[in-house]
Amino acid sequence: MRTHYCGQVTEALISSEVTVCGWVHHRRDHGGVIFIDLRDREGVLQVVFDPDTAEAFARAERVRSEYVLRVTGRVRARPAGTVNPDLPTGQIEVLGHELEILNAAETPPFQLDDEHVHEDVRLRHRVVDLRRPVMQRNLLLRAKVASAARRFLDENGFVEIETPMLTKATPEGARDYLVPSRTHPGKFFALPQSPQLFKQLLMVAGFDRYYQIVRCFRDEDLRADRQPEFTQIDIETSFMGADDVRGLMEHLVRTMFSQAINVELPSAFPVLTYADAMRRFGSDKPDLRVKLELTELTDVMGDVDFKVFKGATELKDGRVAALRVPHGGELPRSEIDGYTDFVKIYGAKGLAYIKVNDLGAGRDGLQSPIVKNLHDAALKEILARTGAQNGDVIFFGADRGKIVNDALGALRTKIGHSEFARKHGLMEDGWKPVWVVDFPMFEYDEDADRYAAAHHPFTSPMDEHLALLTTDPGQCLAKAYDLALNGWEIGGGSVRIHRADIQQQVFNALRIGEEEAQQKFGFLLDALKYGAPPHAGIAFGLDRIATLMTGAGSIRDVIAFPKTQTAACPLTEAPAEVSEAQMRELSLRPRKPANA
Repeated sequence: MRTHYCGQVTEALISSEVTVCGWVHHRRDHGGVIFIDLRDREGVLQVVFDPDTAEAFARAERVRSEYVLRVTGRVRARPAGTVNPDLPTGQIEVLGHELEILNAAETPPFQLDDEHVHEDVRLRHRVVDLRRPVMQRNLLLRAKVASAARRFLDENGFVEIETPMLTKATPEGARDYLVPSRTHPGKFFALPQSPQLFKQLLMVAGFDRYYQIVRCFRDEDLRADRQPEFTQIDIETSFMGADDVRGLMEHLVRTMFSQAINVELPSAFPVLTYADAMRRFGSDKPDLRVKLELTELTDVMGDVDFKVFKGATELKDGRVAALRVPHGGELPRSEIDGYTDFVKIYGAKGLAYIKVNDLGAGRDGLQSPIVKNLHDAALKEILARTGAQNGDVIFFGADRGKIVNDALGALRTKIGHSEFARKHGLMEDGWKPVWVVDFPMFEYDEDADRYAAAHHPFTSPMDEHLALLTTDPGQCLAKAYDLALNGWEIGGGSVRIHRADIQQQVFNALRIGEEEAQQKFGFLLDALKYGAPPHAGIAFGLDRIATLMTGAGSIRDVIAFPKTQTAACPLTEAPAEVSEAQMRELSLRPRKPANA
């Protein structure tokens, strides 16, 4: 029906006849001449109709926003003074002599060039929302990222293999989405949180290098970077160690960025241990564009009179840390109070601070209610370690280590992304990838009074830490690695356990006995007995990568039909009730919540 996409009509086609199809973006009647901006996925093209082509002109008079048209005309240069440098097609226009109205349209629920439409309205009318040029660009870019990944993996010997969508519920990790079985009454499938166990089985089966761009499902609390269903670039390899995997995956990420958005990432990504990342940045996915770091002060505060600081040093996992903000003395009190409220989100009880007015005046040059409770030696060490200068402000966190890290790490990012930080050069532009390695193998779950897997229970411990599985699991480190980019975790992986005896030792540390392990993971344990190769892998979040590349504020803007933060779809009104007949087929009976 067409010879060209709208966005592909350029100066090279001047004097040529073209046929284009698309939607009416704007229509303007300039007293005898009608201008129509016709839009398709490749861009916008200006089409002109004049009374000399009476039939086409009459139809153009009937056209309204979002009508679907087919236009034939001759390409010509725009008259002097009417060129639009903001459009790829802005040098030319099409003088239309044929116009076919393929379909009429009702007035859309919002203007497609309105940037302030509430997201609820956009999601309820998602089909119209997806016509907006920004959404078209987002989804086309996402497709380019996926294509670049596929080409790279195909060229490097990886085999694309699909794994089941209906599988067994996993007791470790986030909540599963369950699917009742009609043919096995009372039993349930689960939608996969990841293809983790199946891709390990494929390594045992000898496929050596596997990948899949796969949908995954997790019933968890949602944020801007999470969805109940999301897409992974899922990868597994045999006979490769952690360093080998990271090197190859760096090449993959560089390829995706180069081919999708013409960005050249560094030739080698920096590497941080988990311990260093938490100590310096309070986060295992630090945004290295932010030029602010935490300073360790726990060892300094054991004998001060300030109970908040001293009390933190007496906790088993307590920490006192500082965040120095150069030029922070410019911050108004209202903004500092706002930061105090902000850190409370992360469990902090408050936010102590010192304004450094005049280093030369000693104690008298420091402005803060806590200064009187800190002896001279402590104050001297604070100023020396933080490198404080006149005009700076120093924020403090004192509590259990996790609370301090979460609160000050988030505060570091919040300040770093502010206009204040950009004004004073505390935030860089560009792309800052970083590998974070040597994660803890386990986290202690106080509610359950046992250890839980920090990554997943199939991650291999460090060889030198094997003995710690039985003596002190909390000190055991894992062969795990995450890739962070500009403060977002975009990929995570590990070397896997390939020996059944070590896998059982890990289960024992998690208080999963042999009988329970066989019941839950017997198919994996049995496979490991038949010559499993050493293997390792990683999974990249395609949604997150596309979000970063497009500069979108949420992964919902790079997913065609996303869910809201309540895991609902306004477009289809899912989830929805089903009929009693369907429930009976599945041997289910609805049970209303007590407060319904």
